[in-house]
Amino acid sequence: MSEHEKSKTDPRVLRTRQLLKGALIELLKETDIDKITVNRIAAYATINRVTFYLHYRDIPDMLEKMAEEMAEDIERAMSRTMQEKQGKTGDVVLLGLLEHIAANADFYKTIIGSRRIPVFHERLRNVFIQKIGDGMTDDMLVKRGIQKDVAVWFSSAALLGTIASWLRSDMPYSPQFLARQFALLLRTEELQTED
Repeated sequence: MSEHEKSKTDPRVLRTRQLLKGALIELLKETDIDKITVNRIAAYATINRVTFYLHYRDIPDMLEKMAEEMAEDIERAMSRTMQEKQGKTGDVVLLGLLEHIAANADFYKTIIGSRRIPVFHERLRNVFIQKIGDGMTDDMLVKRGIQKDVAVWFSSAALLGTIASWLRSDMPYSPQFLARQFALLLRTEELQTED
């Protein structure tokens, strides 16, 4: 759901959806997704079961819509950072993304750190593949003898894996420090390929 659509949606609808999402995340901390029912989500959210069905067809539909919203939020965070990057150092590239994840740590720890729900990993990986692919130039890769799709796969998997490990470790580093570490890793890689 875009920001414009959210602003046009009745605040009560947004509040109910937030309650449902929060209930699902809390239940996921306790149990696997296949053991969660609509009744449990509704009860945890302190709403009527029928209200759930006003918003979602079923739990897979809820997960799909949540994954889509997550992907939109991640894309916005990364795009904002890409725009801010112009004229700045490389360590700002992922800062917006990491700050967004840290600000929503409870959600991301549950859906990425636990590896329980593949739809979230797939959506996140797809966003990373798109954004990383857009940021790589063919000239840079040809000079190194690297196939673009291989570089994109590698980079997106490394980014997703590092973020998942960071979350599972209770984010021992600030988003700023982790973004700086990524920048240093990228510079190290560039220096090694120039030798």
